[in-house]
Amino acid sequence: MPFGAPPLAPNDPDATVFIPRIGGVPASSKWPVADPDVLRPYDTLATRMLPRIAPSPTAGSFGEGPGLDATGYIPKIEKEAAPSLAKASSKMAVASLVSRITGFVWKIMLVWAVGIGITNDSFNIGNTLPNQVFELLLGGVLSSVVVPLLVRSQDDPDGGEAYTQRMLTVGLVILAVGTVIAVIAAPQLTSLYMEKGGKASPDLTTAFAKLLLPEIFFYGVFALLSAMLNAKNIFGPTAWAPVMNNVVVIVTLGLFMLMPGEITTNPVRMSDPKLLVLGVGVTLGIVVQALMLVPPVLRTGFRFRWRWGIDKRMKEFGGLALWILGYVGVSQIGLTVNTRVLTMGDPGGVSIYSNAWLLFQLPYGVIGVSLLTAIMPRLSRNAADGDTRKVVADLSYGSRISTVMLVPIGAVMSVIGSSIGIALFGSGQGSVAEAQRLGEALAISAFGLLPYALVMLQLRVFYAMKDARTPTLIMIVMTLVKIPLLYLCPVLLDPKNIVLGAMMVNSLTFVVGAIMGQVWLWVSLGNLRSRRVLGVILFTVVASVLGVIAAVLVGAIVPDFGVRVTAWLKLILQGLVGLVVSFGVLAALKVEELAPATKRFSRLLKRG
Repeated sequence: MPFGAPPLAPNDPDATVFIPRIGGVPASSKWPVADPDVLRPYDTLATRMLPRIAPSPTAGSFGEGPGLDATGYIPKIEKEAAPSLAKASSKMAVASLVSRITGFVWKIMLVWAVGIGITNDSFNIGNTLPNQVFELLLGGVLSSVVVPLLVRSQDDPDGGEAYTQRMLTVGLVILAVGTVIAVIAAPQLTSLYMEKGGKASPDLTTAFAKLLLPEIFFYGVFALLSAMLNAKNIFGPTAWAPVMNNVVVIVTLGLFMLMPGEITTNPVRMSDPKLLVLGVGVTLGIVVQALMLVPPVLRTGFRFRWRWGIDKRMKEFGGLALWILGYVGVSQIGLTVNTRVLTMGDPGGVSIYSNAWLLFQLPYGVIGVSLLTAIMPRLSRNAADGDTRKVVADLSYGSRISTVMLVPIGAVMSVIGSSIGIALFGSGQGSVAEAQRLGEALAISAFGLLPYALVMLQLRVFYAMKDARTPTLIMIVMTLVKIPLLYLCPVLLDPKNIVLGAMMVNSLTFVVGAIMGQVWLWVSLGNLRSRRVLGVILFTVVASVLGVIAAVLVGAIVPDFGVRVTAWLKLILQGLVGLVVSFGVLAALKVEELAPATKRFSRLLKRG
């Protein structure tokens, strides 16, 4: 059904069947316990719905129809209802947290093993290339368009199996061809990301790229299989597979550190044992990540076979894909300029930026990604049914939850950024000065955490409405703002501080994108319930300011026990006090959007 069409009639067999509002929920004088758009408590917001009713094998007499029993009134449910958004997102949050922690472990181990310098910069650029090429090939399309189309294909008589087989056939062929071309063109790809006359090592970067670029194919396999599972509301395997990837890389780095010698940079030799162990081991992690999704997909009953040909929806897919490829292409221009500017600064700038960005994404990865992954199938269904009211409810709910959870974390990060850098990256081959600069980069960009999450949420709404054009236009504006500001960094800042400027520019760009996205959605959807979102933002900012004040006061009384020990103490004490005060104030203000998190935290304490 095209977006904007009237919703299906309640007696239509294709209509989504919703469970009535759960009774017994007390009212609140300040914040409604139930979302007005769906009249359902937050814990079950918009996901407590029955699956589409399967045709009854016994139907056939008068009064019977698809999904009805002999009376014609009681639906026959052929499978269990999809898990609630809160339950699905909380389970994925645990997996995402473990994944992020293990990812941090190997990033920290890499700094301990090779320091923050030319070798780490070369590895990070080489390790970035597979991600960027994959995004240009299929990544943005797979993550943003495939799930909505797969959800719609489930209404086919075969449950979407033929459509899925065509999607896999096209995707695997594109990935295989693209991977081979990328490996052959590794030197040319490397040169795109490195400024001539910069302080990086093109030869070492190219050597890493040749070993890491085969990841492209397996990134694609993982994304395709993840889309298939997510469309069926199966989220666990896709959330836990990256953990196994990180475990493989951790083992690889352990072996790397036990090996004698160092990676040679003058000259660079592809036969260098340490170079091979690091490159092949990291690639093997992505292989394991992709293969872990094969058994869950097979358990759904799906069987792959090559299926060629293009149907009407594949053409629809192609039209959306062109705009998303434009979006990805424009974003890659911004990333390329960003990397080139970083290579103009002191050695280690790329590594500092990469690790600071990883730290920056941690809260979003645990909260935002799990929320978006769980909300996307339902958002796609509401958009497909043309139910604008529920699409707005999804957007409003995601915005409010993101605000309540991420603003306090971003505020506290701005206080403890330097301590985080020194505590985590100031050991081994890493120097305290470089680690402190990493922490400063994190602190100076923390204000962009919520805008980043809002941009990601807004993109999902546009894609669910089958509008891939608007996100591309927004990204063009963001990139036009970003590039001039990036090139001002080498002009206005010392080489060692270029990375700080780049992180700040990155966050400013997301502020611009979030404002543009909100305005555009207001034009498209009408009333976005922005007043309520702004109210939540106001309450959260007040609570966060009080948390920051408390964290600063605690930091002022921490005695000096040496740089690293003091950093750990400030990280723990300031972080704990700042978050407790922030969320405590929100709880005292009875901000209802905090309820799902507090309930789950209380359950964990009771179980403990």
